[in-house]
Amino acid sequence: MDGVAPGSGAAAGARPAGNGDGKVKGNGNGHTHVQAENVPVPAPARPFQPGRIELPLHRRVNRSFLDYASYVIRDRAIPHLADGLKPVQRRILWALHEKDDGRFIKVANVVGHAMQYHPHGDASIGDALVVLANKRYLIERQGNFGNIFTGDVAAAPRYIECRLTPLAREELFNDEITEFVPSYDGRNREPVTLPSKLPLLLMLGTEGIAVGMSSRILPHNFPELLQAQIAILKKQPFKCLPDFQTGGLMDAREYRDGAGQIKVRAKIKIKDDSTVVIKEIPPTTTTDSLIASIEDASRKGKIKVKSVNDFTSEEVEIEVRAPSGVSAEKLADALYAFTDCEVTLASRIVVIKGNRPVEMTVSEVLRENTAQLVGILKRELELREHKLQEELHFRTLERIFIEERIYKRIEQCKTNEAVLAAVHEGFKPFRKELVRELSDADVERLLQVRIRRISLFDINKHREETEKVKGDLAETRKNLKNLTRYVISHLEALLERYGPQYPRLTKSSRYDEVDAREAAFKAFKVAYDRESGYVGHKVSGEEFKVDCTKFDKLLLVFRDGHYQVVELPEKLFVGPDLVYCGLPERDRVFTLAYTNREATYLKRFTFGGTILNKIYHCIPPKSKVLFFEPDTPEVLYIKYKPAPYQKINQQTCEPGQIEVKGPKTRGRQVSIKDVSAINSKPPRGWDPEAATTKLQFV
Repeated sequence: MDGVAPGSGAAAGARPAGNGDGKVKGNGNGHTHVQAENVPVPAPARPFQPGRIELPLHRRVNRSFLDYASYVIRDRAIPHLADGLKPVQRRILWALHEKDDGRFIKVANVVGHAMQYHPHGDASIGDALVVLANKRYLIERQGNFGNIFTGDVAAAPRYIECRLTPLAREELFNDEITEFVPSYDGRNREPVTLPSKLPLLLMLGTEGIAVGMSSRILPHNFPELLQAQIAILKKQPFKCLPDFQTGGLMDAREYRDGAGQIKVRAKIKIKDDSTVVIKEIPPTTTTDSLIASIEDASRKGKIKVKSVNDFTSEEVEIEVRAPSGVSAEKLADALYAFTDCEVTLASRIVVIKGNRPVEMTVSEVLRENTAQLVGILKRELELREHKLQEELHFRTLERIFIEERIYKRIEQCKTNEAVLAAVHEGFKPFRKELVRELSDADVERLLQVRIRRISLFDINKHREETEKVKGDLAETRKNLKNLTRYVISHLEALLERYGPQYPRLTKSSRYDEVDAREAAFKAFKVAYDRESGYVGHKVSGEEFKVDCTKFDKLLLVFRDGHYQVVELPEKLFVGPDLVYCGLPERDRVFTLAYTNREATYLKRFTFGGTILNKIYHCIPPKSKVLFFEPDTPEVLYIKYKPAPYQKINQQTCEPGQIEVKGPKTRGRQVSIKDVSAINSKPPRGWDPEAATTKLQFV
């Protein structure tokens, strides 16, 4: 089947092709084929090309997947650059705007209204509304909306209420400049994006996971964003850093304008010598998850904790007590090193711009938002200018219509055309006073002026109102000419009004890194049981008791001279021939005596570097360790086995006379006699009065 295209006649068992005469023909290579009568000749089969989709089903699946991926990216998971909102958030705010009458509205009613625009059910809308409300800026809350510190969920939507904040009312909506599209069922209209005058994308922050991409935008401080926009308009440098509602201490050295990461720590205060209090927690954590991470670290032996008490209500307060012998400073370092008291947050600003996803930096987003703000304010000024011109035009028409008694001309008119002509004729002498030419629509509006208003017309009041309109129009045109100054004054007014309400909660601090190894407690006691042959921190033995941390490794040396470094074991079988178990120290000096068939040797050496779990040897093959001890004893006592004609049965030596070398060094020869024991203390059977000589190393 190799080389046959899917769906071809050859693959499907089609009849052999022919030339219409039904004869059998040769093809020149010894094979024959039958040519059937009146059968069309198929095109030659193309060789199969990997990656080339031929079947309609494949094309259908491919198209459907691309449509789904595009929908998830643009209409669900990734926020839009223009207003910083995901579709569900935009629809919630639009529903609140449509129902807004200044009073609180049941969340259940808002959710029901938003379902006209959002086709994904009430649960997703309700959850998104609670999250948006807890960010403080756009939705005012009444009732139990949960607790961002403890992670408690909000009450049911029928019990809680909300409404737009003044900031949202003033800065998010303008129906006259909003672009609309039909809702999913075609019964309503919803905005493509809101004409936001706020840098909502960076104010709110967001996370979204789409098909093949994700976005994580950290929230920033609102007043600082406004100050940065002012700096952009004044062409000055600026810098913005994240700010979280939960507070904490932030190290933003690797933030790189939103393209890197930050580290955020809990704020820990030392209450007394053995007690610390956590006052602020990092983002992405709650008091429950933080306490769970502390308990988990204590259970695994990474930290030592006597008790943990949670007194959180309106503010975070978690009291952690250390056991005796552990200082509060060391406990605080351990909390940062082994629990969620320190978290690392990556930032990746992926947004929808120009109907497709793009990755941007904080500076680029702010510049786009500032350019959008300038454009929106310009359009609002132009609309205001047009309205004021129209108002001034009609006020002028109304004054002339009443003062010059043009309305008297229509008393004798019998048709609508005659009325229009009479009014037009009456205004001809006053064309120079008009803002623009008189239209039929203007005449229709004048004809709707009530007689009562004509009879009570106050020329002085009318002139005052007209002058006010002229002043507003002049001010609007002035602002259009000095647009940048107008935008700056708009931002400064926002900053003055809302700046004190939103102080920075997360303090920027370049704290020193906590070395997890240094902060770790020695909570594991490793022992060796020679009878069973097991070593580990879950072994109850009497030999080689070593206090270890979770990060420590173990050096194991055996009687045949092989050694290796292993991870901290719970219970590892090593057999009865272990001669040393301790922490590996590459520069520590060890003293070793070994024997083989030729002689007994003594050496001092350092192990140096090792690879985990790799087996090394520190004595030659077919040798046996007689003495092994860290550091250098002052004196070694050597006891020889009794032998005929042997005058000296015991000796002493000073190993400090031997130079320090590597683990593969042969060492200095002690004797060719059979040695029964070498110890750093007088062994059993040592005779102080017997002939003893001092061994000299040459």
